[in-house]
Amino acid sequence: MTSPSDKALVPFVSVDNMMRLVHHIGVEQVLIDLASYVENDFRRWELFDKTPRVASHSDVGVIELMPTSDGEAYGFKYVNGHPKNTSEGLQTVTAFGLLADVYTGYPVLLTEMTILTALRTAATSAMAAKYLAPKGSDTMAMIGNGAQSEFQSLAMKAIVGLKTVRLYDKDAAATDKCATNLQGSGLNVVKCATPQEAIEGAHILTTCTADKQNATILSDNMVGAGVHINAIGGDCPGKTELAKGILERSDVFVEFPAQTRIEGEIQQMKDDFAVTELWQVITGQQQGRRDPRQITLFDSVGFAIEDFSALRYIRDKVAGTAYKEDLDMLADPDDPRDLFGMLQRAKT
Repeated sequence: MTSPSDKALVPFVSVDNMMRLVHHIGVEQVLIDLASYVENDFRRWELFDKTPRVASHSDVGVIELMPTSDGEAYGFKYVNGHPKNTSEGLQTVTAFGLLADVYTGYPVLLTEMTILTALRTAATSAMAAKYLAPKGSDTMAMIGNGAQSEFQSLAMKAIVGLKTVRLYDKDAAATDKCATNLQGSGLNVVKCATPQEAIEGAHILTTCTADKQNATILSDNMVGAGVHINAIGGDCPGKTELAKGILERSDVFVEFPAQTRIEGEIQQMKDDFAVTELWQVITGQQQGRRDPRQITLFDSVGFAIEDFSALRYIRDKVAGTAYKEDLDMLADPDDPRDLFGMLQRAKT
């Protein structure tokens, strides 16, 4: 049996190697780097293929494919969202992704994306807050203290300058977990007994809950002027977190309207409800925060370009390092027309 050729091998980043790479670079530096990659790709938004993700919904969750291309590279992510999984000792979200060369169609990277998705989601939130949050924002309410909460808090610290995070979750054990994990991070961590307590004095309100239903995590009377809302928990049809009245008083910013109107907070609103695309703010075509009393809302559901950015980042960081392994993934016959002959010659 001959060894596979170099053309047959695809770099693969396992969960173990992803964790090693993140610790080698530093969590906060990875968040800063990812935010930069996402922001740069948002600046060239018009180059990308864009389509709402391909979703298969069930009573217990959703399985999705998120593809895009900039004409030179093609990327996709497989991701699920199953809120009931936590009660069964499983992750709510798992993911993997692939980056390929458009010219040959050959994959150039296969990687875990469960950890990477958490990192890029937080990096994107903080990138948006950099443009939309009140100047000098240093306090955030983190409502929903599950798997994303620490990443969100650290990204806001590294990119926005967050100093205090006020935690609330209906499950006190989740809040305890988050507070413990953030010890030594440099953040002032305050555990709160109610959502109302959590938002006291907060400039940024982040909602990230997992219930697969229309819920009211923030009611209209809880939200005063001059805050930025980072709504990342609503991410499928029938799942929202904010009272409709909040949306009516806010300037709403989205990634890709055609997807957000299906999955985001604005699914509660009429199809002509006005939104601003975040990439237009980043490129200066539209205005972000205009005045101190404005309520800005980033209705984030995640979009394929953000995953493409994350895949590009990992490809660049693992090149020539030990944070990857080569998978014998592609058939490479001596004669490209003789795939069957290659199969036959493999008989032993």
